[in-house]
Amino acid sequence: MSDCLFCRIAAKEIPAKIVFEDALCLAFDDINPQAPHHVLIIPRSHFATLDDMPASEEAVLGHLMIVATRLARERGIAKSGFRLVANCQSAAGQSVFHVHLHLMGGRSFHWPPG
Repeated sequence: MSDCLFCRIAAKEIPAKIVFEDALCLAFDDINPQAPHHVLIIPRSHFATLDDMPASEEAVLGHLMIVATRLARERGIAKSGFRLVANCQSAAGQSVFHVHLHLMGGRSFHWPPG
């Protein structure tokens, strides 16, 4: 989708500090980090929200989780703990309408998150 920020990052039209990529997804450092480690993991396919993803894409969602866990281990935050966040729609905090996970770690988090 040509007007989607994350699609443009995936197409390398907009620069980002990419920390992982493969055929299914791309991960890059958040430009407004909310923790010492804050990575966004996006599918290469465009889906505006989690609600827009069909059941046929469950392997992609699972892959995003596996990549997030791998990145947490590589960054040394897996043992101390990390948080994965997926916001769906504006009221939940989604501001870029391309499915993505936030991987955050390196500090203590509270519950409920807000």
